[in-house]
Amino acid sequence: MDSGGRPRHVLEQIVEQYQVVMHGVSLSIGSTDPLNFEYLGKLKNLAEWTRAAWISDHVCWTGVNGLNGHDLLPLPFNEETLQHVVSRIKTVQDFLERPLVLENPSTYVTFTDSTMFEWEFVTRMAEESDCGLLLDVNNVYVSCFNNDLDPEDFIRSLPHERIVRFHLVGRTDCGTHIVDTHDNFVVDKVWELYQLAHKLTGGVSTLLEWDAQIPDFDVVYDEVLKARDLILQ
Repeated sequence: MDSGGRPRHVLEQIVEQYQVVMHGVSLSIGSTDPLNFEYLGKLKNLAEWTRAAWISDHVCWTGVNGLNGHDLLPLPFNEETLQHVVSRIKTVQDFLERPLVLENPSTYVTFTDSTMFEWEFVTRMAEESDCGLLLDVNNVYVSCFNNDLDPEDFIRSLPHERIVRFHLVGRTDCGTHIVDTHDNFVVDKVWELYQLAHKLTGGVSTLLEWDAQIPDFDVVYDEVLKARDLILQ
């Protein structure tokens, strides 16, 4: 958000030709720290400059006591957490004066004081705060595998009209658990879940992520074309 020079020059050329959206990892919407309005101010300025269609982040917390851990940490899914998150989303949307879209992160543990499934939490969060959803299909698969849940139930139970984008990505299978590493091909089960989600939503934009061990462009592009081919079937 603070970059000038060549990064800003490149971005300038992009926004002249394309509609952009913004995706972040530091909103920390679930933290008990006060909202960081200095951060939000910079975010708003960049969104206005790029004419972003929306700003997205994650249903998580990333820090506490003013420290950013730079990781997407899970929330307990209960009434108290829900009302805390809903209140903060409303404040953020009012401040940004544009839609906020939130993504489901991968999770590796559950909390003993959770009283609802993640899909119930996310559904109520979206409806009560009037925010959008970014459905990371791989994260659904990872979280459900790690926590012994049914990924199809997860996807079918969401408010499909609030989903504005899909994410697809690879992961690392460690046998007893799966880690969301963003460094591999999308697996067959995730492609199946993507087909289901696409059908239920009527079709929204799709982004393939590949953040580490990045192969040649043609390899990544072929993976993107798989998504196009699947939705045309």
